[in-house]
Amino acid sequence: MFSMVRSVGVFGIQSYMVSIEADVSMGKSKFDVVGLPDLAVNESRERVRSAMKNSGFDFPVIHITVNLAPADIRKEGPIYDLPILIALLSATGQLSKQPSDIAFIGELSLGGEVRHINGVLPMVIEARNNGIRQIFIPYDNAAEASVVDGIEIYAVRTVKELIEHLENVNKLTPVEFSIPDNNTDYFNFADFADVKGQFQAKRALEVAAAGGHNILMIGPPGSGKSMLAKRIPSILPEMTLDESLDTTKIYSVAGKLPKDLPLIRQRPFRSPHHTVSAPGLSGGGAVPRPGEISLAHNGVLFLDELPEFSRQAMEAMRQPIEDGVVTISRVAGTLSYPCSVMLVCAMNPCPCGFYGHPAKKCTCPPGAPGRYLSKVSGPLLDRLDIHIEVPQVNFDELSDDTKGELSESIRARVNTARRIQLRRFEGTRITSNSQMTAEMTRRFCVMTDNASAMLKASFDRLGLSARAYDKILRVARTIADLDGSDMIDVRHIAEAIQYRSLDRKFWNN
Repeated sequence: MFSMVRSVGVFGIQSYMVSIEADVSMGKSKFDVVGLPDLAVNESRERVRSAMKNSGFDFPVIHITVNLAPADIRKEGPIYDLPILIALLSATGQLSKQPSDIAFIGELSLGGEVRHINGVLPMVIEARNNGIRQIFIPYDNAAEASVVDGIEIYAVRTVKELIEHLENVNKLTPVEFSIPDNNTDYFNFADFADVKGQFQAKRALEVAAAGGHNILMIGPPGSGKSMLAKRIPSILPEMTLDESLDTTKIYSVAGKLPKDLPLIRQRPFRSPHHTVSAPGLSGGGAVPRPGEISLAHNGVLFLDELPEFSRQAMEAMRQPIEDGVVTISRVAGTLSYPCSVMLVCAMNPCPCGFYGHPAKKCTCPPGAPGRYLSKVSGPLLDRLDIHIEVPQVNFDELSDDTKGELSESIRARVNTARRIQLRRFEGTRITSNSQMTAEMTRRFCVMTDNASAMLKASFDRLGLSARAYDKILRVARTIADLDGSDMIDVRHIAEAIQYRSLDRKFWNN
C-alpha cells in the first residue's frame, strides 16, 4: 500500500516543501529510505520503528520504501521522523489517509515523544506560503511558531497524543498567534551617562547607531573603547517586525533561540574573541551553520583589538559587510545567510598602545606601529564608515561628578532619525542610510552648493576612494536626519569628513 504526507525541509534559512512517500509491499523485511538522506535521516528508521512499537502500533515486518521528494535536494537532520511515522501508519491502514494540506515536522524519541528541533520558524512560514492549512510541530517549539499567522499550528508532546487528535478522539487546541511587544528594557544595559568625557566618541556612536554605520575606534589602552562599545545596545533603535523575524530565523536554524523567547526583539550584540577562525566569523562547516556575522544580523558585531584578528578572518568579512549577505558553497549546494550588521571595531594605534600618546612614550621598535596598523587592509578600512579617535581621559574629566547624557535621551534621537529613514525607504528592504544603493545615495543625499564644494575639496586633499565618497554622503545624510534637515548642509558634510580623516592621521604616520 502507498501513502504520502507533507513535510518541510530547511537549507540554510531557506525552506522548501517535502513529500514523504511510503510504500509497503510483500517481500523480505527491509526498510529503505531514499531521496538523498543524510546519516541522521537514515537513522530515523530505528527511531520510527521503536516509537511506533512503544506507542502501541504495529511495525510492519515487510518491505518498506520511504522516498523524500524532491529527490535532488539533500535532506538533513531528524526533522522527518514524525512525518515518516505518519506515512507508515497511513500506508499500513493504522491511520486514515491525511489531506495534502496538512504537514508534520519533528524528531522522535524511542519512546514516542516528539522532541524539539531547529529551524521551525522558517519551516512554518514556508508551509503557510505553500497553502498548508495545518502543521504539527514539537511542543517545545510552540512559542517560536506562535508568531506566524495564517496557519493552524498544533504542538504535540507524543505520537499517541497526535494520533488521538487525527482520529478525533481527543482534539488538540491550536497554538495561539501572538507577537510579543517590542518592550525590551534597554535600560538594563550599561548607560552612556556613566562615561566620563569622550564627547566626540559618544557623538560618533550616536551617528553610527542612527544610520547603522560601521565604526572604528582608535585609542590607547584604558581610554574606554570597549566600555563605549558595550553601551551601544542601550541606544540602538527599535527593531521592526520584519527585522525581528529575519533575525529570529537565523537563531532558530542555528539552534540558539531560547525556548522562552518566541521572537527576538532586541538587536543582537556579538563580540567574538580575536582567535575566532574565518568560518567562525562568516559561517561554514561540513553542515554549514551561521557565523558570528550572521548571528549579529540587524544588530552589532563588535571586534575588539581588530589587528589581532587573523588576516584571513578580516578579509572574509569584506564582501559580506558590503553586500549584507554571506554565501557559503559546499558539495551539497550553495546557501546564503543575511548579515546586515553594524560593525564596531576597536584597536590600539600600535602593539604597546601608546603611539602618539601625549604623556606616555611608545616602547615599540621602529616601524612597529606602521606594521601593526597595516594589518588592517585598506579595502576593509574603506568599508568602515566612521573612524574616530578615543583619547586618554584626563584627570579633571574622571574626577567630575557630573552625570553625562542618559542613553534614554540619545536613543530617543536615534529612534527619531531611524523613523525618518524607514519612511524614506518605505516599500523596500532597506531600513537605514548605511544600506543605501548608489542610486539611492544620489537621490536622497542632496547637498547645498557649499556642502558640495567642501566635499570636493576634501576628496582631492585626502585622496579618498569612490567608496569613501559614498560613505561620507551616507554618514552626512544620517547627521542631517539627526538634525531634522532635508538637505545636507556644510556642517553635516564637515562632521562626516571629520569621521574619515582621523584614520589618515594614523596610517600616514
